[in-house]
Amino acid sequence: MQAVYFEKHGGPEVLTYGEFKDPVAGSNEVLVGIQACSLNHLDIWAREGMPGVSIPLPHIPGCDVAGVVLESGKGAKRFKKGDRVVISPGQAPLFAAEGFEARDSYSPDFQILGLQVQGGYAEKIAVNERFLIPVSDRYNFEEWASFPLAALTAYHMLVTRAGLRAGETVLVHAGGSGVGSFAIQIAKFLGATVYTTAGDYKKVARAKKLGADEVILYKTKDFSEEVKRLTNKKGVDVVFEHIGPETWQKSLLCLGRGGRLVTCGATSGPTVEMDLRPFFSKQLSILGSYMGSFAELCKVLQLAEKGLLVPVLDQVFPLKEAAEAHRRMESRQHFGKIVLKP
Repeated sequence: MQAVYFEKHGGPEVLTYGEFKDPVAGSNEVLVGIQACSLNHLDIWAREGMPGVSIPLPHIPGCDVAGVVLESGKGAKRFKKGDRVVISPGQAPLFAAEGFEARDSYSPDFQILGLQVQGGYAEKIAVNERFLIPVSDRYNFEEWASFPLAALTAYHMLVTRAGLRAGETVLVHAGGSGVGSFAIQIAKFLGATVYTTAGDYKKVARAKKLGADEVILYKTKDFSEEVKRLTNKKGVDVVFEHIGPETWQKSLLCLGRGGRLVTCGATSGPTVEMDLRPFFSKQLSILGSYMGSFAELCKVLQLAEKGLLVPVLDQVFPLKEAAEAHRRMESRQHFGKIVLKP
């Protein structure tokens, strides 16, 4: 089969398009013909190399896959040839107790498609049938591929970790990112007032269409000062943070008393500093978040099936142009999800 893979860590130039060994479905596995795979920052981190994470080389990245069932192993009974499916990017092993508690990502054996195991920048993939979710033809494959990791992460952050409630206020960083675009929608669905940041005027109208009440152009205005102005100096109840040191200090300043900062990533770096005094005097909470559970992903896709969450696509690239797709993501010019199509 044709695939995009890397044999060493580095920039987009290490991505190679070429022949890769065909996957074979084991007894309880299903062979999926990949129709689309969307990008995430996790793909970039995998390509660059992540301290403490063992990535098999040569490696196929990509954790957001939508496709059709090609064949099933003799022990796999849930799907038939031609079924439309989305693959869960997070995969807790069968023996993990956390999986039965819908706390998959808490398991020490939790793995992510395209990180610890081979991913979706390819024509085919074999996965255990328990990680497949059937989907309708409400959306095309490129649109379905935009949901799994980003929408699941946003849901786990806002619903499960931060407990965002109707009537509260939330600041969503980078509303044009994949995870940010879903966070806006989920926060609005929950009944919150949503403020978001964006890098340029082109993204303002799109963010508001998704449900943002106010869009802050962070390159021309101090977002923490704008939040104070918009909330009459009260601050927001929740900050949706996935940037890191570039926004960390000011994100904490945006929180009102009893506020919660929930974070899932560090696109601008892994190390932050903070003043502890307002942290305890305002009784703030900092919550870490790591993807989410299979059960939560099913809920997210149910919302999508009902049209309560909509896909946000930026651009679709042919699979062989994966390096260019990575460069677009790194430029921060995109709004929504970048997708690869074999």
